[in-house]
Amino acid sequence: MTTGLAIENLSMRFDLPNGGHVQALKDVSLQLQKGELMSVLGPSGCGKTTLLNIVAGFLAPTAGKIVLNDHTVQGPDAERGMVFQQGALFEWMSVRDNVEFGPRMKGTPEAERRESSDHLLEITGLGDFKDKAIYELSGGMQQRVALARCLANDPDVILMDEPLGALDALTREKMQGLVLKLWKETGKTVILITHSVEEALLLGERLLVMAPRPGRIHKEYRLPFAEMGVNSDLRDVKKDPRFAQTREEILGMIWEMEEEIMGRAEDA
Repeated sequence: MTTGLAIENLSMRFDLPNGGHVQALKDVSLQLQKGELMSVLGPSGCGKTTLLNIVAGFLAPTAGKIVLNDHTVQGPDAERGMVFQQGALFEWMSVRDNVEFGPRMKGTPEAERRESSDHLLEITGLGDFKDKAIYELSGGMQQRVALARCLANDPDVILMDEPLGALDALTREKMQGLVLKLWKETGKTVILITHSVEEALLLGERLLVMAPRPGRIHKEYRLPFAEMGVNSDLRDVKKDPRFAQTREEILGMIWEMEEEIMGRAEDA
């Protein structure tokens, strides 16, 4: 059996009540090897979240398919874990109970659950907060719980939809470092959606820029910055001349797309 994720000729069309339709994605294809970290960028309306929801199994595509480890994705499954922009946590439960929820539902023995949750809470910096209720934590700490809960289910692929978008700048930078640390420690395959060009550069050894209407892959980059950031201060990584050069290139690319979208709206 081969391991990895294949997106094969994926298209998604949403039919509208007035008889029209929106072509959210068209003929998107790519291969992602086990353990790769990919970020996805693009202007609003380019189908980033639609793509992620199809990989998660929340949406069935109009055409094409998702293949993970030699089988076709038919719906949600524990082999694919999701981290949302808001943690979607059980606020009345403790941190530990949130992290152990999935394994408990699967019938994992208590001792095994406890050992796993202790380890995950330590590496996410939550070891001293395991008995706190979720509502007692800051936004950044809640996202740490969401990451730990996702990892507790031991998915093959982690899908992240703007997971750091609601955080303040300093907390976001710390969380970016944590994402890199967890990626390297766990060897998980990660797909991360973001609107931040800098974040996409930092958290993507592969970076996809998507174009809108219909959503499709416009350009792909293979970058050194995620690997550099595992053992370096992220601020030092940003000082690399290649980082600034690539950032400006992508910003210009997305700005041109946004102007094209605005021009279409004015002509409509």
